[in-house]
Amino acid sequence: MSVHLEREIARLKQRLLSLCAVVEDQVQMAVRSLLQRDVEMAEGVESRDRDIDQQEIEVEEECLKILALHQPVAVDLRMVVSALKINNDLERIGDLAVNLAHKAVSLAEGPYMDIPFDLEGMWQKTQSMLRDALDAMVNMDAAQAAGVCARDDEVDGMKRDIRRQVETMIARDPSQTRPLMRLAAAARNLERIADLATNIAEDVIYMIEGRIVRHAEGE
Repeated sequence: MSVHLEREIARLKQRLLSLCAVVEDQVQMAVRSLLQRDVEMAEGVESRDRDIDQQEIEVEEECLKILALHQPVAVDLRMVVSALKINNDLERIGDLAVNLAHKAVSLAEGPYMDIPFDLEGMWQKTQSMLRDALDAMVNMDAAQAAGVCARDDEVDGMKRDIRRQVETMIARDPSQTRPLMRLAAAARNLERIADLATNIAEDVIYMIEGRIVRHAEGE
């Protein structure tokens, strides 16, 4: 690797890590705003989304510049390609955080109701997956990334359980349809964040080992 390419890839990694930190914080704030019915916090999530969008554009431009100027090969090429994909997934996670914040505002505007299922527990599992996927990228740890992929089914199962509970509660009390549907939508947002964390983990494995595991048997 040339000195110039090494320097450019180090800068790309730093930009990507900066975006990771912002996105992780954004999701945490969005979930807290939902659980606490905190409108001000939810509005803060929405206002910060523009920063994520801008950082995503800057990382993409950095990747394209490296590809055009240095034509990397082997592990360096995998690094840049993976960074492009991870960058896109992080921006999508940021969008889902905004969706969660919108649900928080809608819930806060209506009569207060306790959340009748374990949405917080679902968030804790999702947060753990996202954090481990990002840590695996930082530490270039393929085993940690594989562990994230193995946990995706747990979050999928929690989302299905919440949907069934919502259907039962609406049948019992149709007056609660609107807030319950918002909470079900929030559970779908969390499930999508877990899916994107899995995508990031799969791209980390590709970055390190050159293996594409997304459609591998048993994955």
